[in-house]
Amino acid sequence: MIKLLGSIKHVAKSAQLKIRNGNSYSYSCLFLPPSPTNSSSVHLSAKDVVASLKDWFKGPDTPLLDRIFTILSSQDDASSRHATDLALSHLNLHLSETFVLQVLSYGRSSSQDVLSCLKFFDWAGRQPGFNHTRATFFTLFKILSKAKFMPLMLDILQDFMEHRRIHNVRFHDTLVWGYALAGKPEMALQLFGRMRFQGLDLDTFAYHVLLNALVEESCFDAADMIAKQISMKGLENDITHSILVKCWCKQNKFTEAEAYLRRLAESRKPVDGHSVSIMVNALCKGNRFKLAAALLEEFTELNVPMEHAYGIWLQNVVQSGRLNWSLDFINSRKLLYRNVPRLFQYNVLVLKLLSEYRLNDVYELLIEMEKDGISPDKVTMNAILCFFCKVGIVDVAIELYNSRSELRLSLNSTTYSSLINDLCWNGVIDEAYRVLRNSIREGYFPSKNTFTHVAVALCREAKFDMIKELVIFSLERKVKPRYAICDPFIVALCKANRIEDAYLLHGEVCRINKDIARETYFHLIHSFCRSNRGDIAATLLFEMQEKGHKPTRTLFRSVICSLCDMESPENQFFKMLEMQLSHFEPEARIFNFFISGAGYAKKPELAREVFEMMQRSGIKPGLRSDISMLVSYLQNNRISDALNFFNDIRQRRKIGRKLYSSMIVGLCKADQADYALSFMKEMKGNNVYPSMECYELLIKLLCSKKSYWLAVKLVNELENSRGYITPFIGNVLLLHSLKTNQLYEAWVQFKEGEDETSDVSMLGRVIGIFSGCIKASIDIERAEEIIAKCFPLDVYTYNTLLKKVSKSKVEEAFEVYDWICEKGYEPNRWTYDIIIHGLLKKGMRVEAQRWLKEMSEKGFDLTDRTKMLL
Repeated sequence: MIKLLGSIKHVAKSAQLKIRNGNSYSYSCLFLPPSPTNSSSVHLSAKDVVASLKDWFKGPDTPLLDRIFTILSSQDDASSRHATDLALSHLNLHLSETFVLQVLSYGRSSSQDVLSCLKFFDWAGRQPGFNHTRATFFTLFKILSKAKFMPLMLDILQDFMEHRRIHNVRFHDTLVWGYALAGKPEMALQLFGRMRFQGLDLDTFAYHVLLNALVEESCFDAADMIAKQISMKGLENDITHSILVKCWCKQNKFTEAEAYLRRLAESRKPVDGHSVSIMVNALCKGNRFKLAAALLEEFTELNVPMEHAYGIWLQNVVQSGRLNWSLDFINSRKLLYRNVPRLFQYNVLVLKLLSEYRLNDVYELLIEMEKDGISPDKVTMNAILCFFCKVGIVDVAIELYNSRSELRLSLNSTTYSSLINDLCWNGVIDEAYRVLRNSIREGYFPSKNTFTHVAVALCREAKFDMIKELVIFSLERKVKPRYAICDPFIVALCKANRIEDAYLLHGEVCRINKDIARETYFHLIHSFCRSNRGDIAATLLFEMQEKGHKPTRTLFRSVICSLCDMESPENQFFKMLEMQLSHFEPEARIFNFFISGAGYAKKPELAREVFEMMQRSGIKPGLRSDISMLVSYLQNNRISDALNFFNDIRQRRKIGRKLYSSMIVGLCKADQADYALSFMKEMKGNNVYPSMECYELLIKLLCSKKSYWLAVKLVNELENSRGYITPFIGNVLLLHSLKTNQLYEAWVQFKEGEDETSDVSMLGRVIGIFSGCIKASIDIERAEEIIAKCFPLDVYTYNTLLKKVSKSKVEEAFEVYDWICEKGYEPNRWTYDIIIHGLLKKGMRVEAQRWLKEMSEKGFDLTDRTKMLL
């Protein structure tokens, strides 16, 4: 194996190695994709590489087990049972409980071997001189339970009751824990009750299986009762502790679980590492990684066996994409220098090197592991497969994937995504499709991004039959992912300007009587709207409503705007309105949708006609109708009509906050600052408080017109009346302070003589620093602290800070980017655009291209301003 790894290393040196150095990246050499030339130069085939890993992956004594499962899997039909029996008999197996458990455990790691395990269990039970034990029954039931073969388990239990005399196990106990594992805890409790009535009782093993099943099914009251029985009978042990910890974790009672573990430790009772593993896993699933890591650290100091707990934590870290954070934590706490399992240490180092693309070092580490006799676990094996994806040796990655059953390799979500995405990136679309399809068959649904990558690749290759087949195949699975399977494919088809194919795909899904997700309709309707096919969009909208999905005002608006861009817009508009009124009960909400939509479609006259039609229908216009009509005038710069309509409203109702706010906001959007200020003054004169949106848009408008003194006056008024300003206003002020020092001058003029230590003065100081009027050198953390005293920060604030930093020191922009991510914000289009713009201005084109690639993968596009620098 070492020789082969050394050969592979030659290939790795030809691969792209990305090494982080400070705030920049360097590339050791050009990327060389795998090719027949490369393979022959090192005389290495994919099968050779995978073969070299098999002995290490599988460990000793596996050839016999492989032979057993080859026999079992090759005989699929019932008529070949005799041939299977004969082939197994020729192996001269010495059956014992230990050997049967070894075979079952070997097969349990692969869902494809579940039925083979059942065949072997059946065969072993029919052999003279061997009787199944409780342990073999339990192991088989755990395998079937994990594979969700509940009906099969119930059939086995029924058969067990009918042939109770031939089994060498406790009859009642087996039924109780058998039904418990089969997902029938209520049946298990009934049987337990009958046992107690007959003067019988469960043994320790059965009690704990029943307790665990009740916890798994969230029957917490019954679980508490069984736990008390276990304690009263003196049967409490490490398994009890683990199950009780799981019980609290499933109820999100982490404080109680943690206190329970500490009480065990303080009472000098042995704390099982599995108990800690359960809590670590639950905390990670609840996105509480720091608390889980602190728990690992604490119990490591107590010399608790923590091998499994560390493995669980690392698996969750990899799944969540928090690898860099976890590595920093491990390094800061110096966990690798403590009593931590060696396999965990190696896994951490392998993952760290993979994350940094230090592929040669990964090989060196794998060789060292093999030399030291350290057997890999699931994390290691998944990391190795990811390694082959990163190094670009696609044929080896595929060969390793194809051998997963033989190697007992169970892929995690990160590895599946890496393999599928890498295959798409290298243009091996058919293989990517096959892997994705197989993963769905095995019950694993990749992320929406992975589905999207495959969808885009399939669309690029015009493999629309595969798209349709994959979608229908996915929808036919009983277990569905959290998102609609069709969405990524329909979006990809629309982006490829294949909306007809998207529509046909939607038809195929409807044909098999599958429900289309509400979001899927949204994608389809918006796509047809963008393609000026408002008639089909209107049909889809109607179909969507008939399916029970409620459309939004925005969706209605998009359809109406699309209809108004077609020929004979009035006819299309009223045809859609008639269809809505004839099939659904006429109500003000539908009329309001059409009034609003007509306004956005630049057809205020149609909006007025619908408004009058509503009155003729006997529906009195409500507040929402008046606002919709008013906004329709304002959106189309019909200021005179808007003022007249507002005066008409005065005659019908008292003008309240919503109407005033709609008027002021509409005037601001129509660039009518004087009218907006006048209505703001009237509103306050009538003791009606302006909404925050009024202040926000008016301040923004005044700043855009460079009326900074008036803008500062409104900010001062807002702070005096509300005691705070919003992030929107704060971001507007910071953005304009980057453009000009006039805002700071207006601020100083208005605020002259005020207390310089107040928060208001602090905001002025921030404006001064951003405009360059106040010379100050502050780091990112200090800048964040000062701004936070003025208003809450959001991603736009960080983008503004990023923009200021990138103007002078573009390297510091990377720190701000990392800061944004650490704060839990998702970098948006402007984040990437600011960084790329700064890099291009500094002539750092290679680095800019790397950021541009990442930006494109996130679905963002550059602004026109930055495109000019490319």
